[in-house]
Amino acid sequence: MDPRPATPGPRNSITDVAGVLVGQWTRLEDAALGSGWATGTTVVLAPDGATASVDVRGGGPGTRETDLLAPHNTVQHVHGIVLAGGSAYGLAAADGVMQWLEQQGHGLRMGGDGAVVPIVPAAVIFDLPVGGWANRPGAESGRAAAAAAGLDVATGSVGAGTGARAGALKGGVGTASVRLGPGPAEGLTVGALVVANPVGSVIDPETGLPWGLAAGIGDEFAAPRPTAEQIAALRELGAKGTVLNTTIGVVATDAILDKAGCHRLAVAGHAGLARAIRPSHSPLDGDTIFAVATGTAEAPPGVTAAPPAGIPGGTAVLAELAAAAASCVERAIVHAVLAATPVAGIPAYTTMVAGAAHETGGDHDLQP
Repeated sequence: MDPRPATPGPRNSITDVAGVLVGQWTRLEDAALGSGWATGTTVVLAPDGATASVDVRGGGPGTRETDLLAPHNTVQHVHGIVLAGGSAYGLAAADGVMQWLEQQGHGLRMGGDGAVVPIVPAAVIFDLPVGGWANRPGAESGRAAAAAAGLDVATGSVGAGTGARAGALKGGVGTASVRLGPGPAEGLTVGALVVANPVGSVIDPETGLPWGLAAGIGDEFAAPRPTAEQIAALRELGAKGTVLNTTIGVVATDAILDKAGCHRLAVAGHAGLARAIRPSHSPLDGDTIFAVATGTAEAPPGVTAAPPAGIPGGTAVLAELAAAAASCVERAIVHAVLAATPVAGIPAYTTMVAGAAHETGGDHDLQP
């Protein structure tokens, strides 16, 4: 089901969820296929801790600390989640985030004198052929991204999306949020941040428009309808041409959820991914969605009708949060595609569709 009436948060960003910050490190220098730098790191921070889980659906994931996030395992909170380029090498960026969090005193309290262990799961995309193979994120990039964390989130060819490709087009970082309207989850906020780097296409070959366009709230997306010639040019781009890919992201809410509830949000996030990318979850992708709940919002109004016996009382709230999570992921992928700029000769959607304006503040005029 679709969410009840909702509006984007003030930033239309995952940072509309109280307790969540985003930092990014980007290195884009003399980029070409096989040389230069075109990679980065994006960090979603919850310094005070947030309940978390994950759902991995791609056939080739590159991840760290995902077993810890299973609902049946002991540790409940994370303090940051790293999304990085560099394939498996990029997982090293999480070391730098851990070091930065430790220096700030954030983490699980495990000993005396303020000793902490920050919990920082991570996932990576395969971007090694964009730029030089040996030029990839490490611990220092993770530390820099964490130190830069704040409420403003740049999108497009930045951070972990610097070298991303979405099918044959340039991919990147996208984000979106909703504040839920009347209903069991009224007043709660859900946001998502996604790094779009799929083998599948993000564009409908019949219309030349992003698959996820219809999920936009109000006039969220804007640009002219592609002409017949532009649609044909988009079709002629063909397949991506690489065998290793992956779309990764984080869904966040200010609701109070346990790990099982967070897992349900991560599962729902994949529904949004599948709407905006076709095909998705392939053996050539490592599609991974994390979910975090900061618990910073007041409980929504009670549900008027009691659920049937044997169904938890918060199920109606969780159902609406899950629907919102799917919508936010779908919209975030569209924002990633519309905000992307060409890198290393990889064409961007906005440069393929003549007259389309680059994303500014998340406002577009794309009409299906």
